[in-house]
Amino acid sequence: MNFLLIGVIFILALFAIRFSNKHGIPALLLFIVLGMGFGALGLEFEDYKFADNFATVALMVIMFYGGFGTNWKMAKPVAKEAIVLSSLGVIATALVTGLFCHYILGFDLLEGMLIGSILGSTDYASVSNVLRSKNLNLKYNTAPLLELESGSNDPTAYTMTMVFLSVIIGSDVSIPILIISQVAIGIAVGFGIAYAIGRFLKDFQLQADGLNAVFMAAIMLITFSSASLLGGNGYLALYILGVYLGNMEFRGKRDIVFFFDGFTEIMQIGLFFILGLLSNLTAFIKTFPIALAIMLFMTIIARPVTVYGLMFPFRLKRNQLNMISLAGIRGAAAIAFAIMAVNSDAIVSLDIYHIVFGICLLSAFAQGSLMPPAAKSWDMLDPSDTVLKTFNYYQNKAEVGFLETRIHPNSNLIGIQVKDLNLTFDFIVAKIKRKGKTIVPRGHITLEENDIIVLGGETYFDESGQELIEFTIPKGHQWENQFLKDLKLPADRLIIMVQRKNCDIIVPVGDTLLLEDDKVIMIHVEH
Repeated sequence: MNFLLIGVIFILALFAIRFSNKHGIPALLLFIVLGMGFGALGLEFEDYKFADNFATVALMVIMFYGGFGTNWKMAKPVAKEAIVLSSLGVIATALVTGLFCHYILGFDLLEGMLIGSILGSTDYASVSNVLRSKNLNLKYNTAPLLELESGSNDPTAYTMTMVFLSVIIGSDVSIPILIISQVAIGIAVGFGIAYAIGRFLKDFQLQADGLNAVFMAAIMLITFSSASLLGGNGYLALYILGVYLGNMEFRGKRDIVFFFDGFTEIMQIGLFFILGLLSNLTAFIKTFPIALAIMLFMTIIARPVTVYGLMFPFRLKRNQLNMISLAGIRGAAAIAFAIMAVNSDAIVSLDIYHIVFGICLLSAFAQGSLMPPAAKSWDMLDPSDTVLKTFNYYQNKAEVGFLETRIHPNSNLIGIQVKDLNLTFDFIVAKIKRKGKTIVPRGHITLEENDIIVLGGETYFDESGQELIEFTIPKGHQWENQFLKDLKLPADRLIIMVQRKNCDIIVPVGDTLLLEDDKVIMIHVEH
């Protein structure tokens, strides 16, 4: 029964992702609502300890892969701005929010500061989800700035949360030492392990399929645990590890990208569903007015004041500052830190979990929904390219690939030298196979009948997965034994390749006859 329920949840989550991509609402918000819905239907879950452990693992994966996907070449020009926002920005936002909670809402000062610290960071998963799903390629390198900021600011919020929890508990730990050790050890462990693994990957190769992903997952666990055991910030170490390795080239990297693509999605679905399931509808409604007040204050005052103040020396444009301010979505990390506070020995008078939960829910809905129209209204969209190129994992899905073609009898290529081939596109002759031997394709080599030419170039990866359709013609299908020229295809569809069951690739022309078991690849463009 439990496995059946898990399967149903994941199927519903896939529909939520589709709905999110179509309407621009963060998918993670829908996962939370899904969890709340199951809770309202009677599925009880109050295990904060399990939720804390699961949230820790999920954040580890999200932090590492967030760093792995950060394209440093594109982020470097705005790195100073992003680092200021991910450190000083988090501190300023947390303190301003804490003061608001104390002086306006009447919270105890330390409890207000704890709330502010928990909410200090922006959510990488939500921000990147909105950018990618709506292809918000923002002007002035704003997308890489937001990517780097939201991906690296959780460690600062985590450290601040630890500091105020220690003060509330009355721990005798020195706060300055705690802060310094969190940052210094986290950085040292992150760079140290990243450098060692980088050298290892250059000298050794794991040849078996899938072992690279397993190896990287193990290194991720070792890095987090090592930093934490030494008193450092494990999330910071993981992010540094991800950035370092994600911007290296090594064999098997593509396998790692595809593995963590799916694994991160699963962890995000599970995390947000559990967070929604953990919530209590009565407590959510009771704390809703407080959550709404804090969310509005952070969105309208705390985040913009922080952004405008800290970015003043960098002379950013006003519409860019507006966009950065709006993108301060609160999400997974904040709720996870709230669970950590609930499980700590700190005695507080507030329902921290439901206050933070409500703020993140409102933030994801309001700010996530407003980002696409706001980007258009503030003239921040750059339609000349795709925002996906700011993410390493998009670029790593496309790599150099090879095609082969045979020089058939009576081909007009017979007798042509390699240097005279008119390769209009960005292809190169990688090698020539002739009578079982490989020939280096130098310019003076003359092509002969039955030569096999191997062409090299960049392969295409369809991120949307919706334009290229592939299916096999079954027995009795209306296309069986039909010529392509006789098919009545809509104007938005075109058959671009046919693969016969003997693995022969056929370039389709009007007189191509389709047979049973032929695999047809067709492009379909939605208008």
